[in-house]
Amino acid sequence: MQAAVYPWREGNQYRLMIDGECFFPRLLEAIEQARESIEIELYLIDSGLSTRQWIDALLAARERGVRVYCLLDGVGTDGFKTAERRELEQAGAVLRFYNPPSVLSGSRLFHRDHRKLFLIDRRIAFVGGTGITDEFCQPDPQTGTATWHEQLLEIEGPVVEDWVSLFEYEWQRVDERARPGLAAVRRGQVPPLPKAKSGQGRVAYIGAREQKEVVASLLAAVKRAEQRVWLATPYFLPSRRIRWALARAARRGVDVRLLLCGMTIDHPPVRYAGQRYYTRLLKAGIRIYEYQPRFTHLKTALVDDWVSLGSCNFDHWTLHWNLEANQQALDSDLAEAVAQSFENDFEQSDLWTLAEWKELPRSHRFKIRFWGQINRWVMWLFGIPR
Repeated sequence: MQAAVYPWREGNQYRLMIDGECFFPRLLEAIEQARESIEIELYLIDSGLSTRQWIDALLAARERGVRVYCLLDGVGTDGFKTAERRELEQAGAVLRFYNPPSVLSGSRLFHRDHRKLFLIDRRIAFVGGTGITDEFCQPDPQTGTATWHEQLLEIEGPVVEDWVSLFEYEWQRVDERARPGLAAVRRGQVPPLPKAKSGQGRVAYIGAREQKEVVASLLAAVKRAEQRVWLATPYFLPSRRIRWALARAARRGVDVRLLLCGMTIDHPPVRYAGQRYYTRLLKAGIRIYEYQPRFTHLKTALVDDWVSLGSCNFDHWTLHWNLEANQQALDSDLAEAVAQSFENDFEQSDLWTLAEWKELPRSHRFKIRFWGQINRWVMWLFGIPR
């Protein structure tokens, strides 16, 4: 079965929610309001208070006769307690696990389902980068905000049908045991932009063997950019094509900004490895912001008024191995909300200048060289395009 390239759909409504203290109560509310079905595709679950609240909401849904289907990653849910899994299954929820590890996994172990999708009655979709963990979903008692900075997008309208289609496609093939190697990047055909600027949306995704059109969509958007290219990603290890596209846009006068992690990050070596690209990007005129208050897990692009938001990190590891999915949108209200979110985060970030970057201490430069070289070896070992 060939994976689809989804078209633009009109007549959609969006609601952007920022941080778990905002979006997690709304997600639980939507589950509580479900009457027919709940379908979830998720990478990360770690048992705790948030998981307990989520399970209780799903159990209550099952008591109402709501069908519950969960497609969960076999590695990302390692922290999901067996007793809690059984609790859901005994209540009639159907759980499937994507590519669970085994002694015969080999390099296929790295092939993960990194998508984050919640479908309620096949009428409402929630898309973003969150997992069901306390770091994402519970406010810190001292700050009142979640430990990890994240966004979740609520969607209603015709485009939800395509999210349902994508979920069904992966659900039906999750039990395939043979995944011999991974195909090279396929440059998917990106549908042309619609003329209307509100209510438009399409599903873009990465299927490591079938489809890479999220990348093609981003590159096409950057190429046509006239005013701004703002990109937020927690793990900045972009391919050469993405780096070149960003640099070319900056040189022709487009406002190109990167919102990246500061010192607070769950994988510090990734930050140092990605910083080896800073010098050339700064010389091209790109503004690089490192977010300071906490770990930012945002995966958002704003190119003029084109928005892409979801699970995709735009790093070369993600693009090579993972299943990802983003909502792309042309909607003036959503673009304004995303822009305001970026502006708020820029104000809480440190902006690097080329002069300051050249004054880095030797210890920091050593870490960049060391982890940059490790990253090059990993890419070479697994045949990941640069």
